[in-house]
Amino acid sequence: METRKKILIVDDDIDIINVVVALLASRGYDVVSANNKAEGLEMIKSEKPDLAILDVMMTTPFEGFELAKEIVEDPALKDLPIIMQTSIDVLETTKPYVQEMARQFRHDPAFSDLRVILVKDVVSGSAGVDYLNEAGSNIWFPVNAFIKKPVSAEVLLPEVERLLNGVAVN
Repeated sequence: METRKKILIVDDDIDIINVVVALLASRGYDVVSANNKAEGLEMIKSEKPDLAILDVMMTTPFEGFELAKEIVEDPALKDLPIIMQTSIDVLETTKPYVQEMARQFRHDPAFSDLRVILVKDVVSGSAGVDYLNEAGSNIWFPVNAFIKKPVSAEVLLPEVERLLNGVAVN
């Protein structure tokens, strides 16, 4: 008997949660949800999902980033694939060194005022977040994918399939 993959969505918008749960459940995934960073971290540890979909802005503008960073830096959780839901534009590059590209964007006058820089290599799929926290410190961490809000089935489902099964859905 095949075990169903479990996905956690962390978002403070119940409408977004309902849409994502419906989309993923229709594809046979078990879906659990949380409304903030603390609940999300608790659910990750108790439910052991196969994938996390995190909203960027919840209680604070950086709550989703903070949760993703905690996941990436925790040795027990670091292999959990992360999709970030965001309305922030993602800067694309063809260079696989996305952290280096984020830093180059950070020093470019056209982007230097941005508090958040999201970068994705369109060739390899490597992606990451470079943001200035409330203290003004530069924070970097990798993620597996970005999806634009409002959530679209045509974008979400292929990313989920790619990350969980190594295949794209058409």
